[in-house]
Amino acid sequence: MKNRKQLVENGIHGMFLILGLITVGCVLLITVYLVMSGIPAIRRLGIFHFLFGKTWASTAAQPQYGILPFILTSIYGTAGAIILGVPIGFMTAVYLAKAAPPKVKVIMETAVSLLAGIPSVVYGLVGMMVLVPGIRVAFRIPDGASLFAAIIVLAIMILPSIIKVSLTALEAVPKEYEDASLALGATPIETTFRVTVPAAKSGIAAAVVLGVGRAVGEAMAVMMVAGNAPNMPGIFQSVRFLTTAVASEMSYAADGSLQKQALFSIALVLFLFIMLINAVLNFFLKNNRKE
Repeated sequence: MKNRKQLVENGIHGMFLILGLITVGCVLLITVYLVMSGIPAIRRLGIFHFLFGKTWASTAAQPQYGILPFILTSIYGTAGAIILGVPIGFMTAVYLAKAAPPKVKVIMETAVSLLAGIPSVVYGLVGMMVLVPGIRVAFRIPDGASLFAAIIVLAIMILPSIIKVSLTALEAVPKEYEDASLALGATPIETTFRVTVPAAKSGIAAAVVLGVGRAVGEAMAVMMVAGNAPNMPGIFQSVRFLTTAVASEMSYAADGSLQKQALFSIALVLFLFIMLINAVLNFFLKNNRKE
């Protein structure tokens, strides 16, 4: 009997190992493919001119492939979405975990789950039909399709991830921590922000990581509200992100052309950009756990 249980346990461990190796293998295959497909254009154009060039004109008589506007737009757009989305998502999670009446909590959790299930193209459609004209009228500008519109849409799109993961982390804090704080004379608000939140900081940080990943990787909704023009970023300027640059031109780029190779190079830069963000955030997460 013991041998049979041991055999089953070894089989389950082996299955988990195989699944883990498959995941790692997929990441390695994607990395190798992007490197092999993206390096040729960088070699032909020069890494400095490719990364720091300010002009992208792939269909011109003398095409230019500089992606600095796309890089800066992605950085500004992601940072703006995090600045807007994280405080709102975090405070919503705190309210649901510690202050909301049961009926309100059920309704709001259902709404958050529904928000998470809405396809990105629907966000883009609503943004294009409602947000973009609203920005044009409110700020009296020729076109509301801009970096500002993209930031607002991205901030809304990352809310479900931040709220749900933060809420789970806050509810996982042992109640004994809060009881001890209240017994020492702290108010419920003080207990929440000085005991519960610090105890759940690793889960809240994970929520921010998920939000950053969603913001950096979004393409369709951003393409519909940002104007998709290869300009240097300005808050009310039509812009193009790294993701939308690949999505908008890959369909008509000729196989083997410099344009298509440059698009693969953009994908490689985006891949490395996301890896860098994850590495930095994981570094700070590990330091916080050690402390």
